[in-house]
Amino acid sequence: MGYAEKRGEYWRGRYKVDAGKYDTVKDSIGATIRFRTRREAEQAANDAESKVRAGVRRDEVSGRITFGDFVNRWYSAQDLAASTMQNYRRHIEEHLLPTFEHTAVADILPAEVTIWEKKERAAGYAESSIKTWRATLHLILADAVEEGLRDFNPASRRRGRGKRAGRSRSRGPEKAITTALGVLLIAERAALLSGRDDEFVAVVTKGFTGMRWGELVGLEAGYVRPAAIRVEWQLYELDSGELHRCPPKDDSHRTIDLPDWLDRLLAEHVARTRRKACGCHQRVYVFSGHRPPKGAVGRPGPTLVDVARRAGVSSATASAALNHPQVVHEVTRARITAAIADLGYVRGGASGELAAHWRRTNFATWLFQPAVTGWYPTKGRLKVRPVPVLGEPWPGIPVRGRNAAGRADACWLPVAPGLTPHGLRHTHRTLMEELGTPAKLADERMGHADGSVQARYTHVTPVMRARLLDGLTQLWEAAVTERRVMAPRSPVVVLDRLLTGSD
Repeated sequence: MGYAEKRGEYWRGRYKVDAGKYDTVKDSIGATIRFRTRREAEQAANDAESKVRAGVRRDEVSGRITFGDFVNRWYSAQDLAASTMQNYRRHIEEHLLPTFEHTAVADILPAEVTIWEKKERAAGYAESSIKTWRATLHLILADAVEEGLRDFNPASRRRGRGKRAGRSRSRGPEKAITTALGVLLIAERAALLSGRDDEFVAVVTKGFTGMRWGELVGLEAGYVRPAAIRVEWQLYELDSGELHRCPPKDDSHRTIDLPDWLDRLLAEHVARTRRKACGCHQRVYVFSGHRPPKGAVGRPGPTLVDVARRAGVSSATASAALNHPQVVHEVTRARITAAIADLGYVRGGASGELAAHWRRTNFATWLFQPAVTGWYPTKGRLKVRPVPVLGEPWPGIPVRGRNAAGRADACWLPVAPGLTPHGLRHTHRTLMEELGTPAKLADERMGHADGSVQARYTHVTPVMRARLLDGLTQLWEAAVTERRVMAPRSPVVVLDRLLTGSD
């Protein structure tokens, strides 16, 4: 048990640290604390001794533990979602430890935090990222304060500190959005780039439901229900490459109502693709990856689907022309042969096995961004370059393989510069605002929570839902009409059926 010791005009607390060894209660900088009363000194000494008995190291009791040692223990004690643990680890290892690892927790000063923040900004990091890392530092040091290792949190921001004009520094650029027609055009291009209809259905679904990326990738076939999608899970991609199946962000489980046209589009897609259970989760997902899995043997290039689209025939007819040419009409066979030459198609050039799921970077880099901007990104020695396409049939079939640019006769104009896959979520929320959707229903659909008093007194009704679905249907029908004016047909089969009105 600790005890108080009279030292002239003050008391100091003494506590046992080992057999026959005692220490004095000290503050965060290692100076002996002078207590006014004996009772205060005894209480502080007892608290310090209880920490020693609990196994806390002596340097921690005195506040001299380094930030590196403390944060290792702090991280091990967390029990959070895998995605959150991954983010904390990245923040700590890449941005906090390089500066604070060997500094005692008690010695970290507000000025040092400010200097660290300036260095991160000078290194070119986004203001929003720096704000996130500082929030992690604040959380760690707040726990250090609770444990008595510090008297205050040096990462706290003083309200109104600095120039008023400086407040706008943390404001990021406005998020790019698009229109209902933009969603349709991007979806069509993504399908042309992937060589299949899946990406058309996926992009349209994301643009007209506002689902998060992980929720779309993790959409299981069993949760596509009549006139609705049930959001129960998401697939979160960890740094290791593993896709972790976990609840949606902030536990935003919800049911998203679907307009009739989108309900049919998804139902037909599920019936057409007939996915098998993936090897990683043993579950059947609505969407799969568009490329061979990592490490699979294969050569990139145009697919048989690309050839069929170029020739204006079905994939079965194109296959028959290669395998049983005698059953295909001579004129049709000539078109298919010309398409093969134009596209540079090589039989067996690509593996038939596809990855079980999209990868965020793969999808955004090689499908979404080229569809949005009309440009491929830098790859190796290749600089950014236009997507080479053959202009017929409109909007053009992407050319792949050697000398693709030389064989192309057209390229795409941008649809919505700066748009990202997450920007489709912003787009959906904006479309709902245009339709006058009540905030309560919009938040429910997006998976957002409003804790205000007003939200508690507002409720979603069937009339609100029906009005929103009618509005989304009108937007979609208008987009299809505008697209039909541009060209009456599409190389994307599922869109071609919508344009021509065929089943």
